[in-house]
Amino acid sequence: MDTTTLTPAAQVIVSLIPIVGIAFGAVIIFFALLWKHRETKQRILAGTYTSHSYNWKPFFLLTGLILIGVGLVLSTMFLFMKGFSFMLLGGLIPLVIGLALIIFYKANDFKTQPDDKE
Repeated sequence: MDTTTLTPAAQVIVSLIPIVGIAFGAVIIFFALLWKHRETKQRILAGTYTSHSYNWKPFFLLTGLILIGVGLVLSTMFLFMKGFSFMLLGGLIPLVIGLALIIFYKANDFKTQPDDKE
């Protein structure tokens, strides 16, 4: 979008849209977390709360594979577009994070807790 053709008032409005969106998003996330906290607190007081156990092993594997795929595609695209430049970091960063998650997945044995039902 060419901002030289916009009036100053329109430029202000266009620049405020992301700020307002982020603020509304933060408020919504805050109240969602507050709701969840109060719900959990009431369940504990009523004696109906059961803790949840998460299986982190597939999460690390899936997230690592997705980030490696995205990183490879972005790195290849940026390499063909601009060659070796700072733009290449846009693909190398998710690639390296994905590799780190796969290494973490392989390095840990993820022993289950005695109360886990797997």
